Amino acid sequence: MTATSPAPAPAAAAFDDGAAVRVRGLVKRYGDRTVVDGVDLDVRRGEVFALLGPNGAGKTTTVEVLEGVRRRDGGDVTVLGEDPARGGRAWRGRLGVVGQSTGSGNALTVRETLDHFARYHAAPVPTAELLADVGLTDAARTRVDRLSGGQRRRLEVALGVQGRPELLFLDEPTTGMDPVARRQFWTLVEGLRARGTTVLLTTHYLDEAAHLADRVGVISAGRLVEVAAPADLGAELRRVATVRWLEHGEYREVTTPEPAAVLRDLVAASPTGDVPGLTVTRPDLEDVYLQLVAAAEGETR
Repeated sequence: MTATSPAPAPAAAAFDDGAAVRVRGLVKRYGDRTVVDGVDLDVRRGEVFALLGPNGAGKTTTVEVLEGVRRRDGGDVTVLGEDPARGGRAWRGRLGVVGQSTGSGNALTVRETLDHFARYHAAPVPTAELLADVGLTDAARTRVDRLSGGQRRRLEVALGVQGRPELLFLDEPTTGMDPVARRQFWTLVEGLRARGTTVLLTTHYLDEAAHLADRVGVISAGRLVEVAAPADLGAELRRVATVRWLEHGEYREVTTPEPAAVLRDLVAASPTGDVPGLTVTRPDLEDVYLQLVAAAEGETR
């Protein structure tokens, strides 16, 4: 992708703290129900940040507040140096948004749709380049209402990056995509990051977060549980290992923060020094994520 480098920020909106997004004490309620409960969050300029969480955790609501399409009930929010509740047209022009549904016209072809929305941007990415980037070149003459779910999702991504945004919001962007399309999308995001675009995405796919994100945040029951690099998420939980072995025809296992000591005891107790069926495993990203969510949900009950 050769033409998606973000335009420089206007001098009036410049700031030097390194944060594209800064959130302190964000609260959003619907009636008596609090869906975002005191979230603190920083997204650094130029990074890919993934927000993980189960359905109803508050991910989409948080992102919509940052985009300026939903009003908050409490807290301080700064996005690209401005409060999104008061962001004007120039500020919105610096954002790219890929939501969970499209508003593109069904009667237009893919190319016509991209050409139409290109008029809203000062320096749009050329349509032919966008089509190639999202894998829709062969579908350029296809009407939008005849696209598959995955193809429609690719079109939404193309519309989101068309204006060369400084900050790109992606709300579950690969839902409905086949594995090939997902990988193509990952390459697109990697190219955007390489050119300095900040990306905040929500996703249910842990492999996607691990592959794309510099940092991930886990949100559950409206609260941000932890923020870390994917490999460091749940560091305390990852220190615990499960040692499993075969003894007298039955499997036994021990969960311990000191597996080396268990292994020494097992080897010492074996007449031959061999331990049948021995395995040592530590929690992976999915295990850690599920434990963090379960713990957070348990605290709110």
